Amino acid sequence: MGEMLVLGGSASIYLAKSISESLNARFAPLDTKIFPDGEIYVRIPINVDGKDVIIVQSMYRTPNFFLIELIFAAETLRELGARRVVGVIPYLPYLRQDERFKPGEAVSAKIVGTMLGARLDKIYTVDAHLHRIRTLKEIFEVEVINLSIISELARAAIKEFGLNNPILIAPDEEAEQWVEKAAETLNCNYIVLRKERIGDEEVSITGLERITGVALIIDDIISTGGTVAEAAKLLYERGAERVYVSAVHGIFVKGAEKRLFGSGIRGVLTSDSIPSPYSKVSIAPLISNILRKEL
Repeated sequence: MGEMLVLGGSASIYLAKSISESLNARFAPLDTKIFPDGEIYVRIPINVDGKDVIIVQSMYRTPNFFLIELIFAAETLRELGARRVVGVIPYLPYLRQDERFKPGEAVSAKIVGTMLGARLDKIYTVDAHLHRIRTLKEIFEVEVINLSIISELARAAIKEFGLNNPILIAPDEEAEQWVEKAAETLNCNYIVLRKERIGDEEVSITGLERITGVALIIDDIISTGGTVAEAAKLLYERGAERVYVSAVHGIFVKGAEKRLFGSGIRGVLTSDSIPSPYSKVSIAPLISNILRKEL
């Protein structure tokens, strides 16, 4: 790979700067603003002609805005002569709608995959939310590297919360893939709970008779906090002494923190794929290491 530049999208400026420092590459933030009518303005602030450009943009809370910003930037980089455009998208949205459940629905996962794949030469993401699809190759035409920070999060949670041999909990069947990896890392037992979705924000959690000691819930995403909060309530009802949670992507929307701590959860730990007061595990080393090896 030739001269490397790292551009920070407006969602991930600090993360992009951390990655650039690790790679010893030049860094610049995108020049982005909103016009009075709501349209977005994007400008590439440095010369990219003939250079390899890594653009970092995690798409959370306002994914439509960050998606359009990334598309505008990637297309412009190509027009300006960038030799290669690589996307680092730690939180990759729209993966839940990976099939048509009702007639006429947009399969957003495939649409977003097509939009990004047409403009990026390669994509790196972190613990993508895969449920019905087995691999991102099913929705992207370009190579997508799906990294995992779960092992680092599990070890950090043990240290952060002062835990000793906790029982690991997957709050639903979808989370089993992450709790299994955490259990291998920590050499702990784990339990997978069952979830029934009642509405967009209401769930019922079952699947536990009795538990003793301290529980650590492992999941990939905390959005509204409903699933994790209901899991914590069940754990306390069944005898848990204390409950903590560690997740990759902490979106924390619609009163999520109130739900989490109102359920009795004693501590929350996430990665910095999405910045928050709980994002104490950086994904920058994970991303930098593989970029250094592969690019």
